Amino acid sequence: MADELPTGAAPANATAPSYSLVGQYIRDLSFENPGAPGSVMLGGPNPNVSVSINVGVKKQADDLYAVEINLTAKAERDATVLFNVELVYGGVFRLRNVPETTLPPLLMVECPRMLFPFARQVLANTVQNGGFPPLMMEPVDFNGLYLQNLKNLQAQSAANAVPN
Repeated sequence: MADELPTGAAPANATAPSYSLVGQYIRDLSFENPGAPGSVMLGGPNPNVSVSINVGVKKQADDLYAVEINLTAKAERDATVLFNVELVYGGVFRLRNVPETTLPPLLMVECPRMLFPFARQVLANTVQNGGFPPLMMEPVDFNGLYLQNLKNLQAQSAANAVPN
């Protein structure tokens, strides 16, 4: 057969950098509706919703990394908390032949970008199941978040390097 490789030979792209999503999971999910059932009967103006997002990475094995997105959202109207929701949504990624210099942006930008639509859906469904309209988050600029975190780390390193 013309497509077969000689014994012991590897495909030409066997050393090419690659990454794949092995699996996804919810590590933590919390929803608080402190004013229920009254909070779902209230009318009035739209609440103020604050959302925060963080990304964490932990090496699991030689080529496996757990990437987690931590999402928190809080809705308030007139200093009354309508709901609090926290979600830690993760994925396990297999990285092969990825240069060390490429690891941080891959793990902190591209991997979270793959996970985000699923995390956003879990968050929206949870808020809706709590009696509120679904919380539809805008897409996140993970590259901007990564660059800001990198800038903060560099500033901290510079501050710590100043001799006393």
